[in-house]
Order: sequence, then structure tokens, then C-alpha cells
Amino acid sequence: MPNDLQSHIAFYLTGKRTGDALDPVEGLGLGPALLAGYRDLTQLRYDFPVVLGTRIESLRAVFDGALATLEAGPETDKIRKTALKLEREIRTLAAKGKTGRLSVLWDEAAKHIPNAKELGKLRSAIGIDGDVIDCDRGFAGRMVLHAWTIAQEKKGRAFRARIDRLVLCLNNILRADQAGSNAGRSADRLRASFGGGAASVIDFDAMSEILTKAVPESKISGSRRQRIRWAHDTLSKQSFYEAGGKPGLDFVFSSCARALQAYQMRLPQAAELAKAIAITQLEIAGDYNEAKHDRIFKDFGANGLDPRDLADLPDYLVRLDTAKMSASEVEHLVELLAAGLPIKVMVQTDDILQASPLSENHLAIGGRARQLAQAAMGMTDVFVLQTPASNLIRAKESLVRGLNYAGPALFSVFSGAGAESRSVAPYLVGAAALESRAFPAFAYDPSAGRDWASRFSLDGNSQADLDWPVQTFLYEDESLQRVSDELSFTLADFVALDHRFQRHFARVPKASWNGSLTTLTDTLRSQSSILNPQSSILPEKTPCLLMVDERGHLQKVLVSDALVRESARCLEMWHSLQELGGIHNSHAQLQLEYQQVAFEERLSKELAARKPEPVAATVAVPAPDTQHPAPAASEASVPVPVEEQRNTDEAYIETPRCTSCNECTQVNNKMFAYNENKQARIADLSAGTYRQLVEAAESCQVSIIHPGKPRNPNEPGLDDLIKRAEPFL
Repeated sequence: MPNDLQSHIAFYLTGKRTGDALDPVEGLGLGPALLAGYRDLTQLRYDFPVVLGTRIESLRAVFDGALATLEAGPETDKIRKTALKLEREIRTLAAKGKTGRLSVLWDEAAKHIPNAKELGKLRSAIGIDGDVIDCDRGFAGRMVLHAWTIAQEKKGRAFRARIDRLVLCLNNILRADQAGSNAGRSADRLRASFGGGAASVIDFDAMSEILTKAVPESKISGSRRQRIRWAHDTLSKQSFYEAGGKPGLDFVFSSCARALQAYQMRLPQAAELAKAIAITQLEIAGDYNEAKHDRIFKDFGANGLDPRDLADLPDYLVRLDTAKMSASEVEHLVELLAAGLPIKVMVQTDDILQASPLSENHLAIGGRARQLAQAAMGMTDVFVLQTPASNLIRAKESLVRGLNYAGPALFSVFSGAGAESRSVAPYLVGAAALESRAFPAFAYDPSAGRDWASRFSLDGNSQADLDWPVQTFLYEDESLQRVSDELSFTLADFVALDHRFQRHFARVPKASWNGSLTTLTDTLRSQSSILNPQSSILPEKTPCLLMVDERGHLQKVLVSDALVRESARCLEMWHSLQELGGIHNSHAQLQLEYQQVAFEERLSKELAARKPEPVAATVAVPAPDTQHPAPAASEASVPVPVEEQRNTDEAYIETPRCTSCNECTQVNNKMFAYNENKQARIADLSAGTYRQLVEAAESCQVSIIHPGKPRNPNEPGLDDLIKRAEPFL
């Protein structure tokens, strides 16, 4: 075995460098090859910074929206270029820690951009102003709080409008009661209702006497009047929302225990408010029955409030830091989520790479954050969103759904701002965690449907059907020749950003770049078991990563077996999420295999049951050819049926081979239908389009749908559809 290979294997198995065949990576400024083009984020148009205004938008989206309003003209291109320079300058200011509203940073950036004064029309088209925030440690907390505030104020405005209508109706009832009483028909009351101008022409004393004698006094009962006045006062004095819709109390906490304490203290007040609303609705409709409803409302709220009553009130927001969470805080969090209270909890994690207490060579990726998210999903009625802060703006819709969800919600966010990766921008750390599956994005929405297919989503993950995303890496070799390589971004690439784990890597001198090096993905693929990747036989090749140093030079770096094992664990966890998301689902695969076996058995039985068709007796027999006599036929020979020749221009289905997978009927259940054996057939070609025929053929699991040629020559996109249909003709 060559000395280089011995040193490589020794490092792979032990994590220790021996001899001079390997170099340490400390001080080389190495980074994953696929991140080499992202060292200066200010030169890129990406999702940050973010503007927190009446809506939440990335700075890029704000400028794109304004630029889209420009009318084409001779100056349009010039304005666009100037606007993009201004956007880049604002991004640079935010990256340097400059904070403030967009209008303030616009003015600051305009000082450095020639012709910035020409952007006045574009500035008026922006339509949003708010704090400009970069992807730093505080970003996720501020964005969640801002989105929560928008949601609560919207709910508050609707609630206040509803309360105001109810109070007005109660006032009308009380006014009508007053007007129907003798006191309401007194001269002074009549004079006040008409105004001072009518006093000279109307005798209010006479009018009062006439009305009192002509119309009998009508008054509501004292108990009803007391009940209406109580409801009126309770609704008018409620303190949950102010006049503008803003929450009137503090609903934002940094501790689950304090949030729970506040909820319990305010519960009697919330119960009184819910009771007043219910009574008011009954009184307005005239449906309040004292004999029945007095008993019901006597102990109203004694067993807690209905979630529908709590849904109108502000939700409690708790922001937590996993690094500061004690065991009791975790316990309180689980209790809050399990109780189904309208509490939204944001848990921020700054570091998802912790050394295990078992051994310094063992990693524990996102332990607490992963456990909390999994526990919350296991409760089935908790909304769960997990995402790095770098992806939070793209997960905005899921965040808003969680904030509007009528129940508990957990938002688990990785900030990427751990001190161990200080030399790398938090945005890149978060994006690397997402790409490497170390902190994948997912959402679980209990209100989206009754099954996991409806509730669980892996949206936000790049190439979610793969183990790791694969990207093209372009570089120049020593001969200045352009080289292209397909690289996977793995967990090891993410770990390489953290200086604490540099001992798991060793630089391979260029002289030792040979066939004994392989990729991490190939190493994992070659193992007999992903859960036990280490083989008892010495490896013939050792895994390495492509990295780039601070000078821009390509390097190959060995990866230790400990990191390979952790990569395997990370991949296994990702596979579990894929199954939940319906990707490579083992249950679906088993069902498909079962259907295929059942189909083959059914087809075999049908073929065995078929009898040979009798040969017609009137077949003409040609004269014997004495020079070329025909071979003697066996007594047991039977005619071989000739396969029917189909016209490939016509659409058809090989119905006997159908596995009843429902794919085609989901495309169009009028064009495709099942026969008595629950096998697909074409029921009505006129009931659908050629596009649906092609899409059904592409989705068919056993490729038995043949779309033929299009019947409608005017159908849009025929050139592309005909090309897609060729493999199925």
C-alpha cells in the first residue's frame, strides 16, 4: 500500500495526521467550493436586507416592484441602472450595520450615487417605508414580532368594529326603552330631542301630556335592563384592544412561565368579555330566555374558554433562545403547546453544531431545536414552521399562516449568527445549513387538511427529491482551461465553516491527488448500511471535499470517519422528512410493488384460462410444392395469434396492464375511466385536451397510455406536446 494512501486511511479512521503526507487546514481560510462565489454578498442581488413596513418585503423585491411601474422610454435603462446602484449601496450600508428606515438609508445611499436625484419618480412608486434589516442575529426575532404585530392589529381592527356594532345595538335597545317610558316622553326630554329652535313653535308640555295618555308606557324588565347595561359596560371597557386595533396589554414575552402566568391572570377578564358578547348577540336577536340562559351564563368559563372565543383575542407571543432555555422552560413550553392555547412561540437557535458530551469527536446537530419541532408535530394540533433565518423571507406565507392559525404555533429558526462562524456572514451560514440538510425547512399546518399529504410540506428546500443538492462548479485549472464539475453540498461542507471542527479535515497536497480520493457522497453510497457506514475492511478510497482557500486556489481536503458517520445520520433524518413529505415514500413504493405483483398474477391467470381459437374449416390449402416441401407439423401445434397492429395516430391504453394507480383519472376523470376490473380505459377523448393525454402518459407508473396524435390542430403548445408524446407512441 503506498505511503500516501496509508496516511489518508489513518486520518480517515482516527482523525489524526501522521507524517508529512497531509497538512492542517488551520489558517488557510478554506471554504466549501460551492460558496466561493459568495464571499461578498453586497455585490449580489439576493433576499437581504429586508424592509419591515406595512408589509414585509426584501429590498430586491421593493426595487423590482417599483421598476416594473416605469414606462418604456429613452431614459428607462439609465434609471434602471442608477436604481440598481442605489439598491446595492443600501445593501452595503445594511451589511456594515447601518440601521434605519428605508427613506433614511435611501438619502444616505444617494450621496454616493451620481444622478440619484433622477430617481424621484421611482421613489414615489416604492409604496413602502420601514426598518431595513440585514440577516443578523436579531433579524428573525424582529421579523416574527413585526409579522405578529401586523396580524394582531388586523384582527384587532375587525374585533373593535364588531364590538362597536354590538355596543351601538345595545345603546339602541336602551334608547328605545327610555323613549317608551313616561320619563322618555317628558317635556324636557322631548324639547332636548327636537333642539332649541323648535321651542317657539311647539308646546312640548302639551305634546308630553298627549303622548303619555295616548300611548301606554312600555318598559323592559329590570333584570333585562340590568343585564344589557352590564354587557354594555363590559364591552365598552374591554382592555384587550385599543381604539386603533393595537393590543391594549402586553402580549409579548421572553418566558413561557410568564406568558402562562399572564394568560391565567387575564382569563377571568377574557371570560367576562366572551360572556358579554354572547349575551349581547342573544339580546339583539331577541332570543335571550332567562329561564334557560341565566343558568348557562351563571358559571360561564368555569371549564375554560372555547378556542373560538379565544380566537378573537390577541395571541401571546413568546420568543426564546435555545442557548438560555432551562429544563423547566422546556417543560413549560411543552405544556403550553399541549394545552392548545393561542400562543405563538419562536425558538431561535444560533448554534446547531454542538460537540457531544460523549466525545469531542461526536457531533450533535441541532439537538434541542430538532426535538422541540418533532415533539410539537407529534401533538398533531400545533402549527410548526422550521427554517433558517436566511430563508425566513421566502417562508413568509407559512409564517403568516402560523400566526393566523387558531391554536398554538411553534416557529423554530436557526439564525446562523453563532460566534463560531463569525468570519462567515450569518446569511451564508443559514443558507449552508439549509442546503446541507443540517437544518432543513418544513411546515406542518393542522388546518390544511386531514392527512400528512395536506399538512406537511418541504417547500423551501433545494432539490428536495435528492439526498443533497447538486450544483455545477466552474473553475480554471493550472492550464487556464475551463473545468465543470457537479458537486453535492453535504453536511461536511457545512461543518467546514465552523473552526471548532477543523480537526476533522486535512489538506491533501496536490502531488497526492490520485485515484485513491473519492467524494463523500460516493463513500456513503458504497457503504452497506447508511446507519453503520464504517466497514470492517480498510477502505480502498478515502472521502474528500473540494474547497477554495482565501487566495481562490482549489484544494482537496480529507474528511474523517467521524464526520462521515454524522453525515450518514443527517442523511437518515432527511430521508425521514422526505417520507413525511411524500418523497421516496416506502409505504407508497411497497403498495406499488404489491399492485405490480397482483397485476402480473392476474394477467398470468387470464392467459392460462384462454383457449386456442379453432382454425376455420374453409381455409384454402395451396397446392403442394414438391421442390420445397413444408416441414411436418406437430400434432400438438396450435396457431399463434398475431398481435393486433394499432394505429399510432390514435390514442389508446393497454388496459390489461393497468395497476389501478388513479394517476390518469386524477388528470381527467371524464376522459379516463375504470372498467369493471378497475383498470383504466379511454372513456371519451372529446372530454379533454391533448395536453391532458400527454400529462397522463407521463404520470402513468407503468407507461401504458399512448396519446397518439393531436385531434385539435389549434390546441396551444402542440409542438412541445408532440415532442413530449414521442416516447409513448
